[in-house]
Amino acid sequence: MHPMLNIAIRAARKAGNHIAKSLENAEKIESTLKGTNDFVTNVDKEAEALIIDTIKASYPDHCIVAEENGLIDGRDKEVQWIIDPLDGTSNFVKGLPHFSVSIAVRIKGRTEVACVYDPMLNELFTAQRGSGAQLNNARIRVKQVKDLQGTILATGFPFKQKQHSESYFKIMSALFVDCADFRRTGSAALDLCYLAANRVDGYFELGLKPWDMAAGELIAREAGAIVTDFAGGTDYMTSGNIVASSARGVKGILKHIRENGNAAMLK
Repeated sequence: MHPMLNIAIRAARKAGNHIAKSLENAEKIESTLKGTNDFVTNVDKEAEALIIDTIKASYPDHCIVAEENGLIDGRDKEVQWIIDPLDGTSNFVKGLPHFSVSIAVRIKGRTEVACVYDPMLNELFTAQRGSGAQLNNARIRVKQVKDLQGTILATGFPFKQKQHSESYFKIMSALFVDCADFRRTGSAALDLCYLAANRVDGYFELGLKPWDMAAGELIAREAGAIVTDFAGGTDYMTSGNIVASSARGVKGILKHIRENGNAAMLK
């Protein structure tokens, strides 16, 4: 195992255990609004501190991009850890047990290792570039679909960018004719991992941040998924708009996005 993956797993488990424990004392969870429909809790911040401390103990010179702390610069500019300490904060605040800790390591601009930990189910999704993806150490693979017939697609609504809601629901209406059903679970990281583990057949969402998808997209790709932006390119880490499925699934989803999306989405 890559030594950095080892540290990422240790950090994710520490943070996940803290988050799970915090749910037992729900009255101590303090939630504040940090942006449009965007919540942060004291638990997000505590979990992030645990992750940063764990990374810094082994790699004090590395750079870290964290959801709550932003960029923490290090001497080694070539290595960047991308952290989401609690992906699915709204679920957590409501006591809905579906959220995750997401950690990825990028070296020279390429994601090399990733882990996503669901502390409520004790499920650990991991990937190392070129070595495949695992769920609790068992290999996972994306199912190759012929078309969208009978597929279950995961998505998230653009709750921070409601100006896109009309176009987004047009895309969903068109897709709904072709697919079997949708899932909207509230954790982008787990949606990508569920695609990797064959629990859903495709995933698309707009307006994500790098920490929402950095780990999940490597896990999905190492499980055999094709990952693109809404224009069919590979600029999703910058645009925040992502489509992931097997090759024909991506083709079907992109067709409906092209036909029903607005110009701002397709940049």
